[in-house]
Amino acid sequence: MGTIKQVIEGDYCIGCGVCPLLDSNLSIAMNDDGEYQAVRSEDTETSPADVVCPFANAALNEDILGKALFSKQQGIKHDDAIGYYLKTYVGYAISDGFRDRGSSGGMVSWVISQLFSSDKIDAVIHVKESSEQGLMYSYQVSRSIGEMEKGAKSKYYPIELSGVLEYVRTHDERFAIVGVPCFIKAIRQLETVNVTVASRIQYHIGLVCGHLKSTFFALSEAWEAGIPPQDVTLVDFRYKLPGCAASDYAIKAEGVVEGEKTEVIVPTRELSTTNWGYGYFKYNACEYCDDVLAETADITCGDAWLPGYDADSGGTNVVVVRSQEMLDIIDSKMDEVHLEEVPPEVIAQSQRSGLRHRREGLAYRLYLKDKKKEWRPTKRVQASDRIPYLRKKVYEYRMELSEQSFVAFREALKTTEGMKRFVQIMEPIVRKYRRVDNPLHRRLLRKMKTVSRKIQTKLNK
Repeated sequence: MGTIKQVIEGDYCIGCGVCPLLDSNLSIAMNDDGEYQAVRSEDTETSPADVVCPFANAALNEDILGKALFSKQQGIKHDDAIGYYLKTYVGYAISDGFRDRGSSGGMVSWVISQLFSSDKIDAVIHVKESSEQGLMYSYQVSRSIGEMEKGAKSKYYPIELSGVLEYVRTHDERFAIVGVPCFIKAIRQLETVNVTVASRIQYHIGLVCGHLKSTFFALSEAWEAGIPPQDVTLVDFRYKLPGCAASDYAIKAEGVVEGEKTEVIVPTRELSTTNWGYGYFKYNACEYCDDVLAETADITCGDAWLPGYDADSGGTNVVVVRSQEMLDIIDSKMDEVHLEEVPPEVIAQSQRSGLRHRREGLAYRLYLKDKKKEWRPTKRVQASDRIPYLRKKVYEYRMELSEQSFVAFREALKTTEGMKRFVQIMEPIVRKYRRVDNPLHRRLLRKMKTVSRKIQTKLNK
C-alpha cells in the first residue's frame, strides 16, 4: 500500500479533492500546468487520507470494491474489461430533449432526472459552468432537473471535489454524484471510512474516461480557433454538427477580444490538439489508471464509438448497469429511452483503444518504472515488456507527446507566434509517433485491401 506522500512526490495525484476531508494537512491547488494537485502543509510520512487516495490504496482496487458493492445481486456477472454488470446497452434518451442537449445520447441527464422525479435524491453533484473568475467549470450542487440540465455535456477540464464534499458533510440530504472512474473510486473508498458521506451519497453515476485534461487543453483549442488565452471565457468541447458523424463534432469558444464578445465554432478535425491518442495536456496519473468504464459506479455511460452508431450526429451512449435499482429505473421507463441490449464485448469494443492503452500500455509503463526502481501505484495490471517493439515505441512516444505538450504550450505563450509555435515544437514527435502507430507495412496492406475491394466490386457488376 502506498501513501499520499508517494503519490504527490511521484506525480501520480489526479487532484480529485477527496483527501482534505480526512486530513486538514492537505489541500487542493492548481499548479502552473493547469492541473489540480494535493498540497501538504506539513511533510508527514503518512496521512489518515492514504486510504481514500485512488492511486495510493492498493488494498481497495476496483475488483475488490466492485465485489463488495455488486457481487451479491442476483444475476450479476463480471467482465475483465467493464467490471461487474447486470445488463449492458447501446442507445439514447428519447424524452425531454436530453439527447439534443447532451454530448452523446443524453443518458446521464435522463438517469438523474429519473432520480429527481421519483424523489430518490434532493440534489446531484456534477460539473457545471463556474462563476469563479478564470475558471470555466467546477463541481457544483444542483437541486432540480432544471439546474441539472445546465451541467449537460462533457467537460474536458480539470475539476476537484473538496468544496462539494464539504457541502455534503454539512447538509443532511440525499445526493447522486457524477464522475470519472478515479473520482468515483475515491468516493467509494471514502464511504468505507466515513459513514456520513456513505449515508448521504446514495447514487454513483460513472463516465467512461479517456483521460483528464489540464486547463491548457481548453485554452489551446480556443487559441487555435482565434481567441487568445487571456481572452477566453468558456469552451464548449462537444458542439454537435448537424448531419455529421457523432465523432465529427466542433468546439464553441467564447471570449472577450478587444472589448467585444466573440464566439467561434470550429470542427475539432481542424485543430491540432484534439487527437485523443496524442494525449496532449494529460495528467500523468491517467497513465497509471486501469479503469476505463468507472467500474465502481452504479451505472456508467459513455460514447458508443461503434460502427452503425457513431455515424448518428445525435449521439449514442453505451450503458453499463450494475445496481438493481438502476436497472429497475430503466425497465420502468423503457418508453422514454431507446436502448438495445448488447453483450459486454460490444461495450469493450466501443472503448478498445482506451482499454488497450490502460492494459497493455499500462503494463509496459509499469515495467519502465520498475526498471528505474521508482515507486509507482500498485495496479491490477502486472508489469510486463512482452509486447512487440513497435507497440513499445507507440507507448513511449505517447508519454513524450503528453510531457512535451506542456513544455510547448508554455513556450507558445512566450512568443508572438502563438499556437504555430506549439505545432512547430510538437510536429517532430508527432511524426515519430505516426510512423510507429501506422507503419508502412500496415499502410500498404490497407491500400491493397482497398484496391482489392474496388476490383471485386467491378467484377461483380
